[in-house]
Amino acid sequence: MASPSGSGRGVLARLAELSIGVSEERGGALWRLAESTRQLDANVVRLPADAGVAEHIEPDLDVLLYVTGGGGVLHVDGEPQSIAAGSVVWLPHGSRRALRAGPEGLVQLSVHRRRPGLAIQSTGGEPACLLDRVCMDCGRLATESDARYCARCGKPLPLGS
Repeated sequence: MASPSGSGRGVLARLAELSIGVSEERGGALWRLAESTRQLDANVVRLPADAGVAEHIEPDLDVLLYVTGGGGVLHVDGEPQSIAAGSVVWLPHGSRRALRAGPEGLVQLSVHRRRPGLAIQSTGGEPACLLDRVCMDCGRLATESDARYCARCGKPLPLGS
């Protein structure tokens, strides 16, 4: 839901309305902050029952998670922690993390500083192709060249990654 003024300020979405009519089995991004002048990235992501985000390390960005529905288990640096609706989690950059939804699934809001746009400079050869590092479900570019799963929504990246 966009703000009435179109300026991107004010109410952008209502979390309770994002899942209306969406199958319980569907996972992935339900909403993302898309204002072009933003300094933050924010997403509401649903993990279906027993789905997960594979273990990974975010080297550059702190991430704040707020669990809006369901629950599961979060592993941070190998330590499991139960999370449920209402949990607020800080994941400092450099920490190793993985997430697994419980039997009722998990819906979470994640917020972090926006990554600067990629600036690929020509060196006279072919331009770099990064399509095998772009998640087909949520559009996030994996920063790690050997990434196999999307750090935002947990979906496998395209073949060749």
